[in-house]
Amino acid sequence: MASLKDMRVRIASTKATQKITKAMQMVAASKLRRAQTAAEAARPYADKMSAVISNIASAAAGSPGAPALLAGTGRDQVHLLLVCTGERGLSGAFNSSIVRLARERALALSAQGKEVKFFCVGRKGYEQLRRQFDKQIVEHLDLRSVRQLGFVNAEDIAKKILARFEAGEFDVCTLFYSRFRSVIAQVPTAQQIIPLVVEEGGAASTTSYEYEPEEDEILTRLLPRNLAVQIFRALLENNASFYGAQMSAMDNATRNAGEMIRKQTLVYNRTRQAQITKELIEIISGAEAV
Repeated sequence: MASLKDMRVRIASTKATQKITKAMQMVAASKLRRAQTAAEAARPYADKMSAVISNIASAAAGSPGAPALLAGTGRDQVHLLLVCTGERGLSGAFNSSIVRLARERALALSAQGKEVKFFCVGRKGYEQLRRQFDKQIVEHLDLRSVRQLGFVNAEDIAKKILARFEAGEFDVCTLFYSRFRSVIAQVPTAQQIIPLVVEEGGAASTTSYEYEPEEDEILTRLLPRNLAVQIFRALLENNASFYGAQMSAMDNATRNAGEMIRKQTLVYNRTRQAQITKELIEIISGAEAV
């Protein structure tokens, strides 16, 4: 059995851990409010951008001059998985749930005879994926030095993706991220961004539009912009999801530490009481012997 000194050290160590997890919970809660506001503000713009492009794309359906970002390469052989995760851990299953979804997609595609490549954004996803798909990771982008996410970060990623697409390195690109729903609910999401999936009903309106310039030219300008917008939205959703998951994880850790302290203190008090009782018995026994 551990000595009373060891027990005191253990209780003090658990209390120190509890203070750290509580502080991290409060920091995450503070950052979550800003991240959630940014993610929710980006949704309407991203949704409207998709709706506008879907409307124009429906009008340009079947056009031989449709941009490759919409029409695709005509093949479905090489898939690029753009996996966006966090730079840090201590956030429960946030990072692993995104990686799990991407891994399942990769294995399913490989089973169909497709070639799979990975573009990792975020350190945690890269560290998990390279254990199994090291040779298939074509690029890794680290955002640890970025203090506040901006559209410029998404544009940089979009440019790298476009350059690889124009070079013929892949046929289909799918974006993986975690959509923020609440502090206790983050939804791992897969979204095909190249070629763009046009939502059915995009041209359901009976209103007839004339475009100037032509639809194909408008799409050529809008599609790269939309790619950056969707990536930016994913980064913001991920940021909010990370702080939500971290806040929840640190709250659980703080509660667990409190329960551990209670149990350790109970064992300490019982051991101390038993030791005092033993010493008293020894003193009394010695006195009687005299």
